[in-house]
This record gives sequence, structure tokens and C-alpha cells, in this order.
Amino acid sequence: MVWKESLQHTALSTKQINATPELRILLIDENRQRAESLTSALNNSRYKISHLANPDMSLLKQVDQIQPDIIVIDIESPSRDMLESLGTISHYNPKPVVMFSGEGDTDTINQYIESGVSAYVVGDLQTERVKPILDAAVARFREFQKLKEELSDTKQQLVSRNLIDQAKRLLMKKKNLSEDDAFKAMRNTAMNTGQKLDDVAKTLISLLNTI
Repeated sequence: MVWKESLQHTALSTKQINATPELRILLIDENRQRAESLTSALNNSRYKISHLANPDMSLLKQVDQIQPDIIVIDIESPSRDMLESLGTISHYNPKPVVMFSGEGDTDTINQYIESGVSAYVVGDLQTERVKPILDAAVARFREFQKLKEELSDTKQQLVSRNLIDQAKRLLMKKKNLSEDDAFKAMRNTAMNTGQKLDDVAKTLISLLNTI
């Protein structure tokens, strides 16, 4: 009975491991031997190098065509073009980015972190350290994206609240309604028309400002 339960637990564990989503890597590296070492180091992990590109190739084009889950860059000295490309990716198509570089200047590191690099590692790529670095970069990226989404939601809520308050004040002034009645009128309109309250507010502001 114990042996059977052990087999079931092992099967479940294997299923859970296999269920871990694979993360495809776009590797930017001109050294093929180093790329092969990295590929070997990531065997039996959730990370898979799906494409290898030269640093001279357009990073934006590569990302657009391949749509990787992670970008890993191993380069001696990053260029200005790469910095700008990473900034564009971070803004329009954000992904975890790990950079291994020989450039240890503080200003350079700060610039790349600001451009969306999740982990900037100075020095040679040590294969035994790669997986923990990728794990940390992915976790950091996801947490940062979560904070961005929460901030965006908060800003949207403030915009909506300001619109509703503005429309309510206009109704009170133009229609001589109490604050409670003005809000009820807006809410009833939203319910009857199937619109969001802030959309009703936008329409009211536009109409009442012409009166």
C-alpha cells in the first residue's frame, strides 16, 4: 500500500514538473561555443534557447519575428542601438531581459536597468549560475509588471472618479439637482444604456458644457 502511494506521488510530481510552462529564450551572442555551453547548462530546465542571433542583427526585428519569452544578451560592450532597442521593447512589448556584459560602468548599468533589463551581470557567463539568474530575472520582471498594472489601474480609477465628479457638479449646476440626485441620475442612465458610469460622465460633460 505504501509502495503504491509512493508511485502515485512520484507520478504526480512528474506530472507537475512536466506541467511547468517552457520559456523560450532569444539568445544574442556572437560566440557559438559559449552559446552551446549555455544550452547544455539549461538542459532539463524550463528554459529553452529557441533562437541564436548575432549582436549586429536588429534586436527589434528578432523579437518581433520570434516572440521569445526571455531575451538573454551576452556581449562585451553593449551599443547605443541595443540600449534604444531594449527601451522600445520594454515600452511596447515587455519581456524579461538578462544581460551578461564586460562593461561594469555604473552609469551604463543604470541606463540598461532603466531601459528594461531585469538582470545585468558583469563578467563572464558562468553556466552554473545561469538558471538561478534567469529565475530571479523572471520573478523580478513579473513583479514589476504586476506593479505597473496596479499603478495603471489606480490612475484609471482616479481619472474615472474625476470625470464622474465633474459631470455630477455640472448636473447640480445646470439642472439644479442635489448631489445625491445627480449621482442617481447618472447611475440610472448607465444602467439603462449598459454603459460604464465614467462613459456616461464623459457624454454628460460634453453635452452640458454646450448649454
